[in-house]
Amino acid sequence: MKRFLTVALAVGMGLALAGAAVAQMGGPGQMGGPGMMMRGGWAGHGMMAGPGQSGCPGMAAFGQQHAAVEVTEEQAKALAQQYADQYLKGFKVEKVLPFAGRRGAMYQVEMQGPDGQVRTLHVNPWGNVMPFGGPSRRAG
Repeated sequence: MKRFLTVALAVGMGLALAGAAVAQMGGPGQMGGPGMMMRGGWAGHGMMAGPGQSGCPGMAAFGQQHAAVEVTEEQAKALAQQYADQYLKGFKVEKVLPFAGRRGAMYQVEMQGPDGQVRTLHVNPWGNVMPFGGPSRRAG
């Protein structure tokens, strides 16, 4: 009896985990269901999508963005200065530091303010400028 209950419990837990996995993936014909991620798009039930050829409208912008040429260090510096001219009056680019992002090269741009303030901006591979952290001062 004890052995039967142990086996039944193990089978029940396996079925529960399998059910949770199917629920997370979605059913047939649903976004994510029995498909997988391929080349920047979803390949779902009878559909294969590459960059810019997505089956749903929300992914179309991602595919077009993904196919664009990555921003260079000089372009990142210019974009950060344009952002500063619009939103951070008096700030100038001090340093541009490249780093690896999930989808390509990104840049951390350190801006110096007129009163010694420091602001950090991130520029993604497609040229979007995002403020990072809050205002700060350098020690010394």
